[in-house]
Amino acid sequence: MDRKFAIKDSLAENRIFLSRIVAAFVLIILIIAGLVARLVYLQVVGHEHYATLSKDNRIKIAPLPPTRGIIYDRHGRMLAQNVPTYSLELIPEQIENLDETLSKLQQLLNISEEKIDLFQKQRKRNKAFTSTPLLQNLTDEEVAKFAVVRPYFPGVDVYARLVRHYPYGDLAAHVVGYVGRINEQEMKTLPVAEYRGTDHVGKNGIEKAYESQLHGTAGYEEIETNAQARAVNTVATVEPIAGSNIYLTLDIDLQKIAYDALSEYNGAAVAIDIKTGGVLVFASRPGFDPNPFVSGISAKEYKALQDSPDQPLYNRALRGQYPPGSTAKPFLALAGLEYGVTDFGHRLFCPGYYKLPNVEHKYRDWKKWGHGMVDMNEAITQSCDVYFYDLALALGIDRIHEFLDQFGFGRKTGIDLVGELDGLLPSKDWKRSHRNQAWFPGETLITGIGQGYMQTTPLQLAKATATLANHGKVVIPHLAHRIINANYADSIDLLPDEVIPLNQKNVDNIILAMTNVVHGSRGTAGRLAKAINYQIAGKTGTAQVFTIKQEEKYNEDAIDFKMRDHALFIAFAPVHDPQIAVAIVAEHGGHGGSVAAPIAGEIIDAYLNPKKDAQHEK
Repeated sequence: MDRKFAIKDSLAENRIFLSRIVAAFVLIILIIAGLVARLVYLQVVGHEHYATLSKDNRIKIAPLPPTRGIIYDRHGRMLAQNVPTYSLELIPEQIENLDETLSKLQQLLNISEEKIDLFQKQRKRNKAFTSTPLLQNLTDEEVAKFAVVRPYFPGVDVYARLVRHYPYGDLAAHVVGYVGRINEQEMKTLPVAEYRGTDHVGKNGIEKAYESQLHGTAGYEEIETNAQARAVNTVATVEPIAGSNIYLTLDIDLQKIAYDALSEYNGAAVAIDIKTGGVLVFASRPGFDPNPFVSGISAKEYKALQDSPDQPLYNRALRGQYPPGSTAKPFLALAGLEYGVTDFGHRLFCPGYYKLPNVEHKYRDWKKWGHGMVDMNEAITQSCDVYFYDLALALGIDRIHEFLDQFGFGRKTGIDLVGELDGLLPSKDWKRSHRNQAWFPGETLITGIGQGYMQTTPLQLAKATATLANHGKVVIPHLAHRIINANYADSIDLLPDEVIPLNQKNVDNIILAMTNVVHGSRGTAGRLAKAINYQIAGKTGTAQVFTIKQEEKYNEDAIDFKMRDHALFIAFAPVHDPQIAVAIVAEHGGHGGSVAAPIAGEIIDAYLNPKKDAQHEK
């Protein structure tokens, strides 16, 4: 068998080998060059950037929430304070099985599903290394129960915290407000840096209106961590700045007097310092206890408040809209004098009803047999409806609107609270734009006695009364008096700077008539004058809840309580040096003179004649 032998080409093999060596060398050079270039970039060009990233991986920023400011009344009594309490908190990153841990804690401390859900929502907004509260306001028994099993719950601990507390409960709930857990919507609008580590925010009242001052400025700690993100050292600390303390113009003693005096009726009482506009009383009854809202009120409790027919969550002083009834008559009388359509001595016969020309419908007076011949003084003193039907028709709705608007009827007062309603001061333009209807003369008549479309809030009535007592100097109601922190103290006194141009003799005449309402022999609030050594100027009012048909009679004893008229009263005192103006609304109270006026009298007397040795009782 022939064998064939391949002849090797050594030269070609050497070339191939050499080319491979060259290619490998070039590749190595390129790799080395790339490594050198990257090293130069990391060490020189990008040094600052990567050093920062390295520090960020090593240093964690832990927020330090500030202590919330305290709210005081005008005499320094705490209306909202921070009290130490214990809370059960979890750090999720230190817990291997969070669901199992929550289940065990739930059984141990009887924690509701609502609180578990609330914790889960709060946890998702926080970092995994942040301590998140599960249960607040722990009792001594709950603390003891957990202390026994604490070693079996890594990442879970009891912490001492400051929690908001309202010592006066329902008495000041509608004015002070309350704080509650921050919800998803609020988290989108609040400054992230300031509220990281903060669980609560003001929900209403002063707590909401002055949130930025009360909250303070957050601090932080720079914490050094290891590769597992565990804290090993505190590098630096920037201390938080506590929120400002706020002193209100509110007098909690007067507030209690007003609240207690309204005891039989839902309603509101507002009292204003005429010189400064400071609100002395801002009572809405019924109230509610704000403390359960701080730690999270249960759905059952909240539904009970919402569904209550007495509407305890409704702020009647700020948002309650009522027909002013006869409390509007002094302002209408002043309009008649200012526009020159009548004079103080003009007399009119009141037969107990009023009829428009060529119209059979009778607009009735509250006194069915009439008042006889009355002038303006007697019409205000005895609250003669017929006199004001005639005056309203002479003025016309547009002039009524123009004049009463100057006193703040139908618009917000500008008080430093959130959620105030406007009320309603009707006009031809308003009815055309809102009802697409023409204005009728009969509507002017009933506006003249504070009925019909006209709606006011108790706060508006108090402002208008204070402005009248001030002879046209417009009072701006406010609650915050002083805002104080470590760096500054700021006093707030909104002294009147707007003046309604009025003939002062006309104002004096109206005040004289209002004084006779209380001190005159036929005044509708005569019972107030019996035990005082000063003079009160006032006006009673009754506001209808429903319309009575022409042929029907109003029988208070025969109708349901909820259908009875509202009782109103406005007043200021002393007449010759006015200090305090008051507005009272007692829902379904029936008569301003017998129900609302005595409430105002108690407030005024307590303010003008304080008992030096009296001790405040909560």
